Amino acid sequence: MLDHVGLKVTSLARAKAFYDHALAPLGVAPLFEAPASETGGTAFIGYGEGFKPYFWINEQPRATELIHVAFAADTRAKVDAFYAAALAAGGRDNGPPGLRPEYHPTYYGAFVLDPDGHNIEAVCHAPA
Repeated sequence: MLDHVGLKVTSLARAKAFYDHALAPLGVAPLFEAPASETGGTAFIGYGEGFKPYFWINEQPRATELIHVAFAADTRAKVDAFYAAALAAGGRDNGPPGLRPEYHPTYYGAFVLDPDGHNIEAVCHAPA
């Protein structure tokens, strides 16, 4: 389980448009936004479910730290929906939905690269 993960992005508006659409099938939405005028530095957006943001993005002029983040999905259909939504939002394929038995027999995942090149995954560990 993740507590939180933060990514630096080169365009907060572009990243927000991508993540709003790509994460919607997983029930993950923006829960907190802080503009630079409030932080005294860079703007932040926190995504999550319920009341707790656990996936944060903040704008940096040059995002050079590439990250891999995996979001849990409770069904394979949600993995498929994430993949389709992420590609429709401008993501690039980095591994279509499917079983990855090299990880374990029921590992069903899909991978996309976000607009900054971060490897974003949705994974379901449940049997079919």
